[in-house]
Amino acid sequence: MHDQVSLSGGGFLMGDAFDEGYAADGEQPVHAVRVAPFAIDVTTVTVAMYESFVGDTGYVTVAERERSSAVFHLAVAADRTDVRGADPATPWWLDVRGADWRHPHGPLSAAEPEHPVVHVAWEDAMAYCAWAGRRLPTEAEWEYAARGGLEGRRFAWGDELTPARRWLCNIWQGPFPHANTTADGWLATAPVRTYPPNGLGLYEVAGNVWEWCADWFAPDYYAHSPAVDPPGPREGERRVMRGGSYLCHASYCHRYRVAARSANTPASSSGNCGFRTVSA
Repeated sequence: MHDQVSLSGGGFLMGDAFDEGYAADGEQPVHAVRVAPFAIDVTTVTVAMYESFVGDTGYVTVAERERSSAVFHLAVAADRTDVRGADPATPWWLDVRGADWRHPHGPLSAAEPEHPVVHVAWEDAMAYCAWAGRRLPTEAEWEYAARGGLEGRRFAWGDELTPARRWLCNIWQGPFPHANTTADGWLATAPVRTYPPNGLGLYEVAGNVWEWCADWFAPDYYAHSPAVDPPGPREGERRVMRGGSYLCHASYCHRYRVAARSANTPASSSGNCGFRTVSA
């Protein structure tokens, strides 16, 4: 079901060495961290994988229970009557009735098996992990794996966004949020394994979809986090997300950098957030 890569663990420098992050995200100070051995999925959990879980358990996601979820305005596939409104702070996000993991853009859409599952809240990801005998990665494990063995680089593949004018991740191109040139080939999610893997064999650790981590989020955590297997803060209001998504752009959300962090409340779901799992 899951292809995983086993990592021997070890030390790395965690955080933003370029001072390019958003202050509220707390990507600094850069600090030495050591993680124990673990295995991590080579891709995010796909629609097909999540469908197996739901078929076995009958699980109903938060978005299905709430009967709506957040969809990017250019991707909506729904009747106007199913668009319930926009977030005033981020009007490109629309609350769409009938949007869920089976219908990622609204009730007039259908999820594709090899795309990453989306519209999964943190608690939905945790339910899947319990079924699969897995867990979510800690934030430190995620960054260690995403760096792919490269020390202190901006991206998972180096310091240039498009080396040799080649797109290596699924992010936004064009003036956000009104026009996407789709120069990388995709308006929304791309199938897993579309882009080259990093040095450890992990696919799409930048762009495509945000990935839930196990940790609570705190912007000041790096200043006092443990040096060995940091578990994240003991409590909080939001859970960490990593990797950026197909909506990230330098003008708006420069968070496809490997050190970048974000967070959301555990019950939140959207069309650009998924997860991958780990095992000891």
